[in-house]
Amino acid sequence: MSTVEDRKQLIKEVLDAYPEKARKKRAKHLGVYEEGKSDCGVKSNKKSLPGVMTARGCAYAGAKGVVWGPIKDMIHISHGPVGCGYYSWSGRRNYYIGTTGVDTFGTMQFTSDFQERDIVFGGDKKLKVIIDELDELFPLNNGFTINSECPIGLIGDDIEAVARQKSKDIGKTVVPVRCEGFRGVSQSLGHHIANDTIRDWVFKPEDEKESTFDSTPYDVAIIGDYNIGGDAWSSRILLEEIGLRVVAQWSGDGTLEEMKLTPNVKLNLIHCYRSMNYISRYMEEKYGIPWLEYNFFGPTKIAESLRAIAAKFDETIQQKAEEVIAKYEPTAKAILDKYTPRLQGKKVMMMVGGLRPRHVVPAFKDLGMEIVATGYEFAHGDDYKRTTDYVKDSTVIYDDVTGYEFEKFAETLEPDLVAAGIKEKYVFQKMGLPFRQMHSWDYSGPYHGYDGFAIFARDMDLALNSPTWDLIKTPWKK
Repeated sequence: MSTVEDRKQLIKEVLDAYPEKARKKRAKHLGVYEEGKSDCGVKSNKKSLPGVMTARGCAYAGAKGVVWGPIKDMIHISHGPVGCGYYSWSGRRNYYIGTTGVDTFGTMQFTSDFQERDIVFGGDKKLKVIIDELDELFPLNNGFTINSECPIGLIGDDIEAVARQKSKDIGKTVVPVRCEGFRGVSQSLGHHIANDTIRDWVFKPEDEKESTFDSTPYDVAIIGDYNIGGDAWSSRILLEEIGLRVVAQWSGDGTLEEMKLTPNVKLNLIHCYRSMNYISRYMEEKYGIPWLEYNFFGPTKIAESLRAIAAKFDETIQQKAEEVIAKYEPTAKAILDKYTPRLQGKKVMMMVGGLRPRHVVPAFKDLGMEIVATGYEFAHGDDYKRTTDYVKDSTVIYDDVTGYEFEKFAETLEPDLVAAGIKEKYVFQKMGLPFRQMHSWDYSGPYHGYDGFAIFARDMDLALNSPTWDLIKTPWKK
């Protein structure tokens, strides 16, 4: 059995390949969790080293691709050259209900398609024309966002002025999102910028809160669930079963009106802490709305989260929560009975963005699987502190792990399954390692809730126990 010292030695050996300056910098981002400590011992939210391969995205990706893009009834304009908009077009499986091109626009791409003359003369006039044309072509849209790409910040286009003017002209919300990709160190700043635009351009002042809203004691909002493969729907089922009313759900399958109604709820339930904690904290300070981070991955955390949520309400909700947990207990047991014998003892390495490097850990544990290493693309220090509640002693922790580091760790730790992103998928499959794409569930899902856990367990079994792997051997086992 590997000890903390063994894992520290592994990190040292991996770092030896770097020049001295790079080695010193990367050493701060690699660590081993030691039981009883309050953090994972790694630095985070720092610039990636030039020359290494990082899986990070940019501020534009965080604002347009994550937070704003899934709001289904708004038109999201990528303001700049066509490439960024094309790359972010329909890239995530943010399921939504509606008729695309009529009243919903989530899988459509709208871009100002900057050319050389726009760089020279500016794109403000062009942007105004685009908004007028789109409003005429798609009259059922409920508003616009203007998501600026890198050149916009360099040439100084005044997207805020355009937003104010066009909002008056068309009578709809127009939100300028100054998320140029060069800002910050990763997509994380884009989340923060997008949260700030919701605060400044969507929410009304406290004295102008929605007066016609029909409030109940059980109103909640789901914040930071992007409905990958239908995740938010699975979560919503459970919340409504215990007697809560989900007033708003965003960004996945979310609308502008739901966002505007959110300051009226009694509790904000935040799923992706990293991307939406900013707006949740603001609503707590401004409107007095408490927030709670919850985890619906795997039966252990589902039951724990349902009880924590119910504890914020009266005995009626608490009783219903216990009834719902009891109702699904046979379902969870059947899943565990079927898949645990096939997955027990299998080792997993993870590297994902957002919350998943910690939130998915209990679902693997429920199936008897072991996490040997985990880490984030763009986490902050508070994410790593939260991770200590999920991992065990001697787990390798890495922040913004490079392609080289990830592969070398896999060679020594010999995981049975790697769970990461699309950029890593084919590298590890060519190495003969089973792989699951954990950003968008590898074209599957949902993974949240009891329904989702059945799909999660099945997918892990399919990945690990496919007869394909009998035909391929990992290089270090040849």
